[in-house]
Amino acid sequence: MILSDYDLINAIKSKRIVIKPFSKETVRENGIDFRLANEIAHHNEFSEGFVLDPKNENHVSETYKLVKRPQTLVIKKHEQVLLSTLEYMEMPDDVMGFVELRSTWARHGLTLPPTIIDAGFKGTITLEVINNAPYGIMLSPGQRFAHIIFQKTNSRVQNAYSGNYLNQRGIKLPKAIKEEK
Repeated sequence: MILSDYDLINAIKSKRIVIKPFSKETVRENGIDFRLANEIAHHNEFSEGFVLDPKNENHVSETYKLVKRPQTLVIKKHEQVLLSTLEYMEMPDDVMGFVELRSTWARHGLTLPPTIIDAGFKGTITLEVINNAPYGIMLSPGQRFAHIIFQKTNSRVQNAYSGNYLNQRGIKLPKAIKEEK
């Protein structure tokens, strides 16, 4: 069951869902708009033949350059960046979320790969954003950018989220992928 505006307001009032800072104006019919924080992570420059090995910690640690507190967030044409939500959230163990790009931004040429917020997650949301447009796009910190759709699970999860991104604040850069045994 997807939570309505009525359900969301009541979940926030009762502190079942925590969103800080919270603004009632960001609550939509079936979700909540989240705003952009004031940081951006751009890819570093690499040689033409560079191939990223996502298992190599040195490769992964050199992938992005994090810029904090810029006046504007500029995404160059055909660039992929990481952004963060201004809002910190805490999810209960029986609600998960789907992160979507607000449609106006999609109409300007931006895409956001599918992102899931697991039940029990706490932190800000790191957003992977791709500019498909043939021009750069300027964003401003504080703008409404992502839309979170909240869905109640059929039962409480047995294992609430406890992964690498728990309690993140701001952009959390990717970690090297560990070999599964």
